Amino acid sequence: MKKKIVSIILTAAMTTSLLAGCGSSAGDTAAPAAAAEEASTAEGAAPAAAAEETATAAEGAAPAAADEGSVLNIQCWNEEFKSRVTDHYPGYEKVNDTTGKIGDVTVNWIITPTDDNAYQNHLDEVLPVNESAAADDRVDIFLVEADYALKYVNADPAVAMSMDDLGIAAGDIADQYQYTKDIVTDANGALRGLSWQACSAGLIYNRDIAKDVLGTEEPAEVQEFVKDWATFNKTAEDLKKAGYFVESTVNDSYRVYSNNVSKPWVDGTTVQIDANIEKWVADSKALVDAKETNTYELWSDDWNKGFYPEGKVFAYFGPAWLINFCMAADTEGSVAYDGRWGLCVGPQSFYWGGTWICGAVGTDNPALVKDIMLTMTTDKAVLREIVEKDSDCVNSPSLLAELAADTTFGSKILGGQNPYQQLADGAEKVDMSNISDYDQGCNESFQTAMKDYFEGKVDYDKAISNFQTSVKEKYPELSF
Repeated sequence: MKKKIVSIILTAAMTTSLLAGCGSSAGDTAAPAAAAEEASTAEGAAPAAAAEETATAAEGAAPAAADEGSVLNIQCWNEEFKSRVTDHYPGYEKVNDTTGKIGDVTVNWIITPTDDNAYQNHLDEVLPVNESAAADDRVDIFLVEADYALKYVNADPAVAMSMDDLGIAAGDIADQYQYTKDIVTDANGALRGLSWQACSAGLIYNRDIAKDVLGTEEPAEVQEFVKDWATFNKTAEDLKKAGYFVESTVNDSYRVYSNNVSKPWVDGTTVQIDANIEKWVADSKALVDAKETNTYELWSDDWNKGFYPEGKVFAYFGPAWLINFCMAADTEGSVAYDGRWGLCVGPQSFYWGGTWICGAVGTDNPALVKDIMLTMTTDKAVLREIVEKDSDCVNSPSLLAELAADTTFGSKILGGQNPYQQLADGAEKVDMSNISDYDQGCNESFQTAMKDYFEGKVDYDKAISNFQTSVKEKYPELSF
């Protein structure tokens, strides 16, 4: 079996080289011609050498198993990673909606939605006993998000393999943003996951509203009206006078503030509220009281109204995936459909989202796991295809630099603007030094508690009390 896996990986490496620059164009972007030409030459210059290197690495990537397994089980919470592998991993064959093949290995996609914490609960059941499970039932790959990555990265005993255990060297992943590594680095410095995405974000503004109120729709000029929170709040007043909301909801800006904290939510076992989170409360309360924004839940029908001109919403905060996949770009009459959004930095740089691939301790497919992780996160031909077909902002500074310099590239949704220089700059500024294992629960509880305060149902002290109660219910080990 192991020789068959090596053969698959060898074929994948050669196929990737041959396909460089041949990805389909995204529906909302113009394919970067100069970058594609570079891919078809430089990337494909030495396919035999690349294949030999990949095959050699794969031969030495089975530290615990003498042979590779016949079933690869991948745990995830939605279709995103499945679609990336299905569309871009060389040699992958779709069998049905939940099963595929890579050579003679059966790939099972096990999808557990995140509702009511179901996905994490499922991982908590299967990962600790993975090594003792029957070979065909073992988890081989599982996906995590930043808000809870450390829970699995720091698990004791370990549930995510380190890159050293997989045979992935620092040089293999040198062309990745440091913050994407920091998120999945354990307390002892071992890297335990990789991502193909770099989800730096910015302020997505309505060009027509900007032109009406600010007198310009150009990103660099609009930035001057939102360059810090004081200026942003002043602009909100001007927008209100003209009949517009500065943002759809206070929850739009929450992640911008929370990404720029000076201390983590939890120190040891003590919960602490950072000054920048407190600033979000003060700024948001003032905006709500002035009727310059609302308290809608993200993803609700009310929140979505600003995707259309009649919603009267000046801006949303978000990354490339929000622009491309969540703002009704395929719906006639939407702002995105008409190409009337623009992108600038906003008051503070931040990031939102991202998915990390982890190799499960106990996998009987370490060579294939290694190749999937490297192919999907470091192969520039594959990453270029992901940009062109899926419009992801990928985890490759060198590729983003090429895209940023390509004058033929522009996003239709953004009125022809090329966003990649800004996204690349934003990714360089992301600081993950203040994340904790409890971020998801604390962030959700805090926003829920403050909603009643913003709406005048409770005072601030009661809102804080409600937050503390909610956190204690989720994490009994924590104190205030």
